[in-house]
Amino acid sequence: MNEIGRPADQARRAPWVMLAVATVGFAVNFWAWALLSPLGPLFRTEGTLGRLSESDVALLVAVPVLVGSLGRIPIGALTDRFGGRVMFPLVSAATILPILFIGVFALDSYGALLVGGFFLGIGGTAFAVGVPFVSAWFPPERKGLAVGIFGAGMGGTAVSALTTVKLYSNAGHRVPFLITAGALAGYAVLAWLVLRDAPNRRPAHGSFVTRLVANAKLPISWQACILYAVAFGGYVAFSVYLPSYLKTAYDLSAADAANRMAGFVLVAVLMRPIGGWLSDRFGPVPVLAGCYAIVAAGAAVAATTPLLEHVGTVAFLSMAAALGGGSGATFALVAKVTDPARVGGVTGLVGAAGGLGGFVPPLIMGYVYGRTESYGIGLTLLSVTAAVTLLLTVTIVRRTARPASQEHRTATSEGRA
Repeated sequence: MNEIGRPADQARRAPWVMLAVATVGFAVNFWAWALLSPLGPLFRTEGTLGRLSESDVALLVAVPVLVGSLGRIPIGALTDRFGGRVMFPLVSAATILPILFIGVFALDSYGALLVGGFFLGIGGTAFAVGVPFVSAWFPPERKGLAVGIFGAGMGGTAVSALTTVKLYSNAGHRVPFLITAGALAGYAVLAWLVLRDAPNRRPAHGSFVTRLVANAKLPISWQACILYAVAFGGYVAFSVYLPSYLKTAYDLSAADAANRMAGFVLVAVLMRPIGGWLSDRFGPVPVLAGCYAIVAAGAAVAATTPLLEHVGTVAFLSMAAALGGGSGATFALVAKVTDPARVGGVTGLVGAAGGLGGFVPPLIMGYVYGRTESYGIGLTLLSVTAAVTLLLTVTIVRRTARPASQEHRTATSEGRA
């Protein structure tokens, strides 16, 4: 009896083991992806790279975001073809090289840091590997929760925020980069030994361009791109630019600003699986609508530069919760609406849009501040954008999600019968 029950127990545990290992991998790769963000204000203060403007710092921290975003398109397509079991260790190993380049050769040159930051973006593509990998392991009624839990790996940026500046200042400039490279190497080995693709995974066929065009034509693709550009893009924008913003607008130290950014990230990370879970229970559309309403209100309040210890903190943490929940709900929607064989390709497109959504705001904020010495305009634009996205959610996106919801209810009722 024990021998008979053991394979069944292993089969029940396997999805959760795969989810846990994939989430750790996402966190480690995002930790690497965010290494330059906490150091941006410090580089400007110390002057080790020469005299840097606000726009120079914004570009430095935004370049890995851009590359990590666009890179998700081919990486997502490759994951559909070869599976996460191959792509997770490959992406993790490839990210080690730019980290070592930055830590050993580039810390005294702005140009070299831009080059290293460009290739550091490889770490950001891990998201397009994990979503299709995790989604394939779970039934429709649990996909939202599973993808949301995986998405909590974006908390790797909080690890970077809490440790990078302290290690750089106290243990040596190269130390944070060497530690992260070691963590990636260890994870690449773990992923190769432990990860396995879902038994029912169907590899995608056809050329990359053909599949890319076909995926781009799906209504869910462009709709989810907009949703994620605002939700995850807003999160990324704050996670990379918030230290600079807090230091300039509220005269905080680099370490204090990094710690507060870590708190923002932690709230968003905790809300991502909750957003997926709520989507499983109530549907993605109501969750998304509520999240964008909160972002619109929070950004409008933050645009007035209120007292940080009271109103400002509540506004930013409310936005963090809404951006995290909205990110989880977006991919709950993608997982429910999209053909499993296309989830990787669609995830690549949507993930790219989310990253690009995080690339543009820091540049706009830096540009506007350089000319007006005010962040109010940038935050007002975020509020308006969130309000427009709310309108899109309750109209066009709702119509796209309705057939999938009806199909899921039919399948559930047939299963009970």
